[in-house]
Amino acid sequence: MSAQPEPSAKKSLAKNLVFYTLARLALFASLAAIIMAIGSVAVDEFPLLLAMVLALLLSLPLSMVLFKSMRMAVNKDIATVDQTRRAHRENLEAKLRGEVE
Repeated sequence: MSAQPEPSAKKSLAKNLVFYTLARLALFASLAAIIMAIGSVAVDEFPLLLAMVLALLLSLPLSMVLFKSMRMAVNKDIATVDQTRRAHRENLEAKLRGEVE
């Protein structure tokens, strides 16, 4: 394994993390909007904070199920970047000990 982190792994991690975060935020916003719409029909004024709390409680487990493949891709990229970082650190420590030239 090379000592330098692969730029493609870091780019892939950044891209997948952005898409996963945006997907979760979109799910939260759409659930909040749906809850507000249903709440406004049921009562005259439905509190926005309550709709946001309910949307948060619903979006957490839903995102675990709906975006499983995206989450697994982020986890895989994190593992790749971490493995590269560990190898680089071990190489640097070996150089500092004078074992590798």
